[in-house]
Amino acid sequence: MTSLPDHSPFSSPAAGEGARVGVVLSHGFTGSPHGLRTWAHALADAGYAVRMPLLPGHGTSWQELARTRWTQWHSALDDAYLELDAQCDHVFAAGLSMGGALALRIAATRPVTGVILVNPGLVIDDPRAPLAGLLKLVLKSTPAIANDILKPGVDEGAYPRTPVAAAHELNKMFKDTIRLLPRVTAPVRVFRSTVDHVVSDSSIVALRRGLVNAPLTLTALENSYHVATLDNDAEEIFQGSVDFIRAVLAEAAATGVTEGAARD
Repeated sequence: MTSLPDHSPFSSPAAGEGARVGVVLSHGFTGSPHGLRTWAHALADAGYAVRMPLLPGHGTSWQELARTRWTQWHSALDDAYLELDAQCDHVFAAGLSMGGALALRIAATRPVTGVILVNPGLVIDDPRAPLAGLLKLVLKSTPAIANDILKPGVDEGAYPRTPVAAAHELNKMFKDTIRLLPRVTAPVRVFRSTVDHVVSDSSIVALRRGLVNAPLTLTALENSYHVATLDNDAEEIFQGSVDFIRAVLAEAAATGVTEGAARD
């Protein structure tokens, strides 16, 4: 019998000695913390404080998501960042799909130490996207975009339908996030599936063009689809994230740069 998805937020304190390090983590559009929970546990097991909120409109019903605005999603993640920032010396922002765009927004507006993205979304290729503001008046939802996972028998617990009104909000958020990308200065690590049926390479092109002031490293995932945090390459993501955090912190220590100094 398949267990029900766990949509609840995730929170863990920092462990161990030395600098206190936090990671604010965001799930994707129509999904929930369920799809990233193992990633969150891996980061917590490495000794980092982790905050992964349930974004407004998610983990309930697609009808509820249709009533939310993209600014609410951003505010929820920003609040989680501020909670970590009050406790930690360094904070990293991370996310999957739409959560990747939200993590980039945090990096563009807050002094994060680094950014970790899995198949980040920044562009909606569907030709109907520009018309979603009108379509939402006559079309309430479309088929789900969930469970793009190569590994058999895995369910990310996302909505069975995609609300058109929320897709309109997503498109607006993506466009505004692309505008902010030049403000990102922290190093960015991207894990990108070679086959992704949800987010096309247009988003990666937009990311490369926009990150003019931040170093970008991209790792290809050969054996996963879009929801790679639940797929065959999940362990590579988890270990790669820890390795990236350690490398960025080591470089910061070597150069004498701290988050507080960057903020000043």
